[in-house]
Amino acid sequence: MEPRTSRSTPPGTPPAAAGPAPAAFTLARAAELVRGPLDAILPTLSAALAPLVAHTVAAELSGQCAHSPFKVHLVHGDTGPAPHVTVADLQALEPRVTPGRPWHGTAVLGGEERAVLAIASEAAPMAGRPPLLVLVLASPGGPPAPADTETAQQLWDLATGHRARLTSEAVPGALAQSRSTAAERARVIAELGEAHETALTALLGVLRSKALDDREARSRAVDLAVSALVAVRAEADRNQELTEEPAAEAFAQLARSLRTLLRHSEVRLEFTAPEAETAETSLAADVAHLARAAVRAVVLAMAGQDGVRRIHVRWRLADCQLVAAVRDDGPGDLPRAALDAHRVAQRLAALGGTLAVDALSGWGTTVTATLPLGTAPGPRLDPLSELHPREAEVLGHLARGHRNRTIAQELHISESTVKFHVANILAKLGVSSRGEAAALLHAVA
Repeated sequence: MEPRTSRSTPPGTPPAAAGPAPAAFTLARAAELVRGPLDAILPTLSAALAPLVAHTVAAELSGQCAHSPFKVHLVHGDTGPAPHVTVADLQALEPRVTPGRPWHGTAVLGGEERAVLAIASEAAPMAGRPPLLVLVLASPGGPPAPADTETAQQLWDLATGHRARLTSEAVPGALAQSRSTAAERARVIAELGEAHETALTALLGVLRSKALDDREARSRAVDLAVSALVAVRAEADRNQELTEEPAAEAFAQLARSLRTLLRHSEVRLEFTAPEAETAETSLAADVAHLARAAVRAVVLAMAGQDGVRRIHVRWRLADCQLVAAVRDDGPGDLPRAALDAHRVAQRLAALGGTLAVDALSGWGTTVTATLPLGTAPGPRLDPLSELHPREAEVLGHLARGHRNRTIAQELHISESTVKFHVANILAKLGVSSRGEAAALLHAVA
């Protein structure tokens, strides 16, 4: 799995050698973690920890992020060579780290021994694995001060707890981003996996040929190729484990959370799990999170009615859809506003889902949430956003009907450069002529 890597550091970050950060600075970074976008959590956290723990690389392995569970951030300003941290490096380090107790020591990262500080959070474990943060220390000296590692632990707990809340509540914006990015990542991973398997399988076929005489060389080469194939397949399994959930396990997790939610209520819960033949069907992590969030919101709304004694929850997988039905035995007048307060329909719509409410006075209410199991298309982007500033200038001249010579004179560039820009513009906009490009600009404007 390729890591998501960044180098930028949020503004205002003091140098790593500046000593312990004041409480005001740490609190400001904590506020940035909470209000900033999900994809900025790791660099923001790295900036907050820089005054406490001088490090060159920050990496995380967390199942909370379905579209990018493995991320790497390279600290800005580091002059030394950064290690090429891999997901396998962090997986090897996982068993040595106890949640809530920062671990300092050396670990093999990128094929070299490095001094690291590893922190696991118990705030929001996913799939039985606590989210792991690894800082590659700038110098191999003694361990950071206990007060600094404790602050680092608290900030990591804050970050993972905040992300877990957004995930469990299935915020529409985060869901749409997750689904779009996950689709692209899955495509790239599938292509890379197929390429590796094809190449290595061909290698095995050649090396196993009886035409080869050097048995020792052939044996060693076969072992290497087999190991590589196992690694590729293991990586695919790991990726699936982090980004998908079996339907039965996803439903069992929902049932546990609902029992805890209503443990002091007089309402009796009943469950019908997915049928046996679909129990092992893999659900995308964002679909599972959203289905659980929607059902919890509906159950809370139903349990708040007078006269409700029983609520039945059922999941069914059919026709490439997950259908979650919740039925009560209440008065049958559950207002739609009770569900709107939890943004249930809005959340479902983020992944192409629908919500139906069927209320019958005196007989109760049935609320059905339907989610497609396939990947929804990503958000449409402005086609002009792909153009560089100079290309945008050239497109503006094209829209005014200027020829290449005029454009070259206006922009003080050669005609060949103009031709180069025009070719790029047509390719990026997906059009075949200058007139179509100009028309597209007028349509967008």
